[in-house]
Amino acid sequence: MRPSFAVAALLIWCSTPALAQQDGAALYATHCAQCHDAGDAQNRAPARGAMQAMSFDHVLGTLTSGSMAAMAKERSDDERRAIAAFVTGKATINSASDGQGRCTQQISGFPQPLDGPRWNGWGVDLNNSRFQPADMAGLTAAQVPRLRLKWAYAFPGASVSFAPPTIMGGLLFIGGTDRKVHALDARTGCTLWTFAIDAAVRAAITVAPLPGSDQFAIFFGDLRANAYAVNALTGALIWKTKVEEHPAARITGAPVLHSGVLYVPVSSLEEAAGSQPSYECCTFRGSVVALEAATGKPVWQAYTIPEVPHPTDKNAKGVQLFGPSGAAIWSAPTIDVKRGAIYVATSNSYSNPPSAMSDAILAFDLATGKLLWSQQATPKDAYVVACYGVDKTNCPEDHGPDHDFGQSPILVTLRDGRSVLAIAQKSGVVHALDPDDGGKILWQTRIGKGGALGGSEWGSAADQDRIYVANSDVRFLRDGTRRLDSTQGGGLFGLDLASGTVVMEVPPVACGDRLQCSPALSAAVSLIPGVVFSGGVSGFLRAYASDGKLLWEFDTAQDYKAVNGVPAHGGAIDGPGPVIAGGMLYTNSGYGQWSGVAGNVLLAFEVGTE
Repeated sequence: MRPSFAVAALLIWCSTPALAQQDGAALYATHCAQCHDAGDAQNRAPARGAMQAMSFDHVLGTLTSGSMAAMAKERSDDERRAIAAFVTGKATINSASDGQGRCTQQISGFPQPLDGPRWNGWGVDLNNSRFQPADMAGLTAAQVPRLRLKWAYAFPGASVSFAPPTIMGGLLFIGGTDRKVHALDARTGCTLWTFAIDAAVRAAITVAPLPGSDQFAIFFGDLRANAYAVNALTGALIWKTKVEEHPAARITGAPVLHSGVLYVPVSSLEEAAGSQPSYECCTFRGSVVALEAATGKPVWQAYTIPEVPHPTDKNAKGVQLFGPSGAAIWSAPTIDVKRGAIYVATSNSYSNPPSAMSDAILAFDLATGKLLWSQQATPKDAYVVACYGVDKTNCPEDHGPDHDFGQSPILVTLRDGRSVLAIAQKSGVVHALDPDDGGKILWQTRIGKGGALGGSEWGSAADQDRIYVANSDVRFLRDGTRRLDSTQGGGLFGLDLASGTVVMEVPPVACGDRLQCSPALSAAVSLIPGVVFSGGVSGFLRAYASDGKLLWEFDTAQDYKAVNGVPAHGGAIDGPGPVIAGGMLYTNSGYGQWSGVAGNVLLAFEVGTE
């Protein structure tokens, strides 16, 4: 559920030695089933059902050159292919043709004005508010009940739809698990071009003029820690920069562009890799990397943990351990132009000693990367996936609760002119900080129980008066089946930004007899004037008025006829939230992790006539 492990924990035990001639079933049974067939619902590996929804090409690419390559490096090519064939039930590469669903007309420019309706990047603005003003939304509270599905676009061989779309000038840009970036017509969903990349893109894309050029570029990062600039109209590569050499590094938060500089957040997979008892856990530190937008040349890199990891103890098997480590940045940075600062939220530590910079909000100087201040929310939260596994060899002693931040801080100017930096945490607590007083805590309000997969996960939304927060608190039945508990989790809250008081509360929506269902709300929240949009693990996308009244709902967990000819099915909604621009609403559907219903679609809605 958390951005760290969309396919992150895939085949975590498959990097241990195996007999060379074993077939895929035996390899899986010996080295993979311990995680993927385990009844322990807290482990991070996707269940067999989720992997069966993936394509052979996707799993093989993940093991060979994608995010799991470092963990599967001791496997031979034949073993990787055998594993991929077994877990997917597919023996050959099966890629959909890019020719299907192509636009009939080529474009020489953006089809609509660039200053018109748009949703650019993760948070729609530099403040990461996820609040779309009325003129950009083109959608009112009165029109929301008339939203109707217009088209569906499907990602081939995917079990998750985890990258949000960006809308600009009538075009839509989105990444996928197929290791491609897709450019579509925002109105019809037809394909203009696709661009092949080294690994999947799960973060939002930013569109902007390329400095010193007449080109418009899209800027994004992939799950092998590469940042890219690509021509927005042709799909031609402009530059590509590796921002971090650590083998577990990846980019899960959206890079943010400001004043000719691209600010790239860096996270990692080491929280999973470090769980292997033979692994020297852990040496990764989160960071922000500033790049020249015109060239991709590094300007500065600021680590979340200033201290370089050093040898500490040895684990029970005699393997050297390192620390401090962790404090990855899962989410998009927030830019504060007035104060010349960039704010990031960090993950837990991976090893002892725990860092004072983990589970924290950090402020860096925009120009130099110098740390300005830090405010930690949960001290001593050292944790790796092994803490919930069978073999806890590398789980830190007195490990923490895994209460890191998975979302971006939101910078809000209140109606009285005061500024607040607001963010919700996996602990189930919402925090408000003072950016003018070193991040001093203004208020803290609990809205959930919290947990490793609990509290608030991917993103909140705010206007000048309130912050709207979705609560996950997903729970699993204690019967060893990995089934979701359909009676636990959920709830949507509106909090007064000045005081932290809960002023709107929508109770969890029961699942009834729906299979693989949870009332948990883990996906990011989106906001237009008078309307809050929230997607659930149940597969339902719902819109509420500011008083909590239900305005509209749509069940996304169904089959669709996709405009690009790919078999399409919706499922659990997790990760990115809805995107609203120009009278249309877009949402991802499908998240085959943590026992959620797999799916592979991007859905586009418009206001119907009645």
